[in-house]
Amino acid sequence: MIKKSKKDGEITAAKPINPMIILAVIIIIAAIATYVIPAGSFDRIPSADTGYDTVAIDSFHYVDQNPIGIFNIFESFTIGLQDAAYIIFFLMIIGGTFQVVEATGALHAGLSNLVIKLKGKEMLLIPVCVFVFGLVSATAACCEEYLAFLPLMYVVCVAAGFDSLTAVALLFCSSAIGYAGGMTNAFTVGVAQTIAELPLFSGMGLRVAIYLVLATISSVYFLLHVRKIQKHPELNTMHETDKHYAEQLDLDEVRPMTGRDKLILFIFAFGFIAVAFCVIKLGFYIDEMSAIFLIVGLLIGIIAKMSPSDFADHFVEGCKNLLWAGLIIGMCNAVTNIMTDANVMDTLIYAMGNVLGNLPAKVSACGMFVMQDLLNFLIPSGSGQAAVTMPFMAPLSDILGVSRQTAVLAFQMGDAFTNVITPTSGELMAALAICHVPYKKWFRFLAPLWLIWAVVACVFLVLAVSIGYV
Repeated sequence: MIKKSKKDGEITAAKPINPMIILAVIIIIAAIATYVIPAGSFDRIPSADTGYDTVAIDSFHYVDQNPIGIFNIFESFTIGLQDAAYIIFFLMIIGGTFQVVEATGALHAGLSNLVIKLKGKEMLLIPVCVFVFGLVSATAACCEEYLAFLPLMYVVCVAAGFDSLTAVALLFCSSAIGYAGGMTNAFTVGVAQTIAELPLFSGMGLRVAIYLVLATISSVYFLLHVRKIQKHPELNTMHETDKHYAEQLDLDEVRPMTGRDKLILFIFAFGFIAVAFCVIKLGFYIDEMSAIFLIVGLLIGIIAKMSPSDFADHFVEGCKNLLWAGLIIGMCNAVTNIMTDANVMDTLIYAMGNVLGNLPAKVSACGMFVMQDLLNFLIPSGSGQAAVTMPFMAPLSDILGVSRQTAVLAFQMGDAFTNVITPTSGELMAALAICHVPYKKWFRFLAPLWLIWAVVACVFLVLAVSIGYV
């Protein structure tokens, strides 16, 4: 959108809506919904075999209404921040470490030389990133960890002639693809199959096919997007924003890499490799990854001969750069807390189950996918959504004539796809904030691909019902 300046008639870009405003509106809508949607609950039976509560499918009953008051709306924000403290402080440590590296000048020199070497071959980055990051997510369940890579991916993409939309997509759409075809994703497939009493990671063959199809389609989509904005720069809706925020690499005055530059970048790169290895092999998570990045930042500060005060100043500056991304994550959590505390989540699940019960098996399988999509707006956490919905969906699938394996497949694709488009996804909103991408522009960019994903999901679900997928 453009508008004329009142002073001199100059055409300027209209200021995009801050994502915190969007989330504030969603929080208010969720609070109002607690007055409209009847409160209800299922009886839950602890299961020693699975470790998760099992829903008694015929036990739904309405309970006393527990609407959220005005004071509770404000309170939900602070509680949401506390619930997401682990990821918020992880983000701040990443920002601090990245700022320390940037202050050395090694990153600027390294990226400048990299872009020169990739001249004419930049397009290879797209399928390589999609398949690699997607595979890591499919096997090791990485998602929020990619926030660590995003500042670097942002600079590389802009320097290579792409845009910030592509930077976010190469990490978080790839993550969605990996989750949708999650071969050994313990946090979604593992939890869902355990609750559904299926062998762990069974049915992998079809999920591999889903991953390969989605990764191929997405790579082509991103390549076409990049080619379009390179041939027609006027169609690049992020050009002015990227130009303003991203560091511009002057390729006409690239200084040669020094030995200290190479050592700093080696340690920086080794930190990412160590994180990936330890997540996959040793089961590391946020606390351990934060420690690795702290160590990396300190080592680089020592090699660059920074004084303790300079190191602290750069680190705090980096933390400030990602602070508002943390606030956004806290607001996303507030939506889930409101719906859960008001006892309306079970009511929504019960209502959706009644709709599915009147549909043919193949249509019901696709309906499960749609249901999980809708619920993911309220429960962005994959494992959290599995724990809430699968105790209901597993026995319901038996009644509908749909295999439990197909119900798990519907859940994992519904969970994966919605996470990259819903404004209640903390990781997505943080990623958009880091790259200064307005949510409206992201939605327009991704909507066509998301619809293609949805069609692919329904095709595979119909196929799963037809072959009796187990």
